[in-house]
Amino acid sequence: MTKPRVVIVGAGFAGYHAAKTLSRLARGRAEIVLLNSTDYFLYLPLLPEVAAGVVEPGRIAVPLTGTLGDVRVVIGEADHVDLQNRWVGFTQPEGDRNRLAYDRLILSVGSVNKLLPIPGVTEYAHGFRGLPEALYLHDHVIRQIELAEQATDPAEQQARSTFVVVGAGYTGTEVAAHGQLFTDELASQRPRLKIRPKWMLLDVAPRVLPELDRRMSRTADRVLRRRGVDVRMGTSVAVATADGVKLTDGEYVPTCSLVWCVGVRPDPFVAQLGLRTEKGRLVVDEYLNVPGFPEVYACGDAAAVPDLTRPGEICTMTAQHAQRQGRLAAHNIAASYGQGRRRPYKHHDLGWVVDLGGKQAAANPLNVPLSGLPAKAVTRGYHLLAMPGNRARVSADWVLDAALPRSAAQLGLVPADAVPLESTSPEVPAWAH
Repeated sequence: MTKPRVVIVGAGFAGYHAAKTLSRLARGRAEIVLLNSTDYFLYLPLLPEVAAGVVEPGRIAVPLTGTLGDVRVVIGEADHVDLQNRWVGFTQPEGDRNRLAYDRLILSVGSVNKLLPIPGVTEYAHGFRGLPEALYLHDHVIRQIELAEQATDPAEQQARSTFVVVGAGYTGTEVAAHGQLFTDELASQRPRLKIRPKWMLLDVAPRVLPELDRRMSRTADRVLRRRGVDVRMGTSVAVATADGVKLTDGEYVPTCSLVWCVGVRPDPFVAQLGLRTEKGRLVVDEYLNVPGFPEVYACGDAAAVPDLTRPGEICTMTAQHAQRQGRLAAHNIAASYGQGRRRPYKHHDLGWVVDLGGKQAAANPLNVPLSGLPAKAVTRGYHLLAMPGNRARVSADWVLDAALPRSAAQLGLVPADAVPLESTSPEVPAWAH
């Protein structure tokens, strides 16, 4: 008899761990197919360290083939789901169209950059959601410091040495924290550059890391300010232009660098399914089932999973939730084939970690507030445990970064027009020609 086929769309935290768990539970009794646009799982929390030159890019890209047991990996971009006839349509890397039939389906397509209707942002800002964006920012920062050193116009030198990060959540805070250390090191290698590079961190929220514990927020704020980051809460960008940004308080800041970290939104693929959504996320029950389609499951950022610890609310869009939901979706699919009993999703918060670069971090494992070196140890230990591969290589990069100067060379792998927030090409300021 033909084995039943489980198709998993997306290999982020939810999809990867669903595939890994299901391959163990199925033990050859079902065909597991993972459809993803790349052949790797990306460990997103270390992207800021890639941008700052601490960790090599390949370290956080864990190959799907070879790490997922009997899972068949198919490279392609899902663009259609026929719920009645049970197949997923996708486009292969060279443009060919194909489809995958399924008996069970897990939708874990994740999220993309959240956009706001602010003039100029889509033209002049760059997001920070993937490896190409981290590689681009790494090169861009080095290039701006190099051009600032060469500039004879003080205004141009100041603009090139100013880096604006919008969004003081988890990602934006880490980008600014690592960025200030990175540019300080770059500037120290260039005695002709007489000004210190400046990073600004903006957010309309009243505090840094507004979604986390206040003690972690205070720790991060203190570290950032002591390091020289210009932290401005209750402030954001009103207009972005080719050579600077106008802030909501009226101030104009000349800059060539606008990094967009305001958060994420569900992948637009969700809206094309014709199913009920909440806040753009696919509605599911506590078992991660899509109502009306018992063979379809959804998890991670694309799913509006009821938060049983907070009745009436849905789970936040975090890697911790996605990873746990992916594993539960696998368990519940196995239960649908008679192996075990299905379980509702109910999480227990184990705490958070925020790496602030250097010897600094903020963490609250099991609600125990930590800062400094103890928090740093917990943070790096957590990342090593959470990564599904490349642990030794990441550890080696951390050791080398502590012992040796960072590479200050541009790799030239990702041009600016390859990583826009949208498809509009940015205009170049007159003095940059």
